[in-house]
Amino acid sequence: MSAHVLRLFLKPAHGHPMREVPQVTAVAGKGLEGDIAYGRSRRQVLLVDQATLEAFDLQPGQLRENITLTGLNLPHLATGTRIQIGEAVLEVTGDCAPCDHIEAIRPGLREAIRGQRGLLARILAGGKIGLSDGAHLEPADAS
Repeated sequence: MSAHVLRLFLKPAHGHPMREVPQVTAVAGKGLEGDIAYGRSRRQVLLVDQATLEAFDLQPGQLRENITLTGLNLPHLATGTRIQIGEAVLEVTGDCAPCDHIEAIRPGLREAIRGQRGLLARILAGGKIGLSDGAHLEPADAS
């Protein structure tokens, strides 16, 4: 099974519901247009895999991810890993630590999901990302 995008979300503001969209525009060094994290250096995009959502009985968007993927083993990717998704290239910047929002979903979830909530990434090369777009790891020397 090939890796691909299942769902796309933008967070318009802190504390507001995620907005599901059919396509996003990734801007190098900035993030996703229309997302509250746009312009940050490290926390530009949150990636979550469908397997994690299923393992914790969660719905897409509930972890406040921007991109829900299937077919990539995200929890095992190292910082610095590059992933091409649609036209864009993202670089993993680290794990996303569970916040108070996670505990509000279900008591005990914050601790249970630690190390598996998803991966933060930054945009190295911009472009459009749409539903069903492919996702694949780039070679380590892709510079």
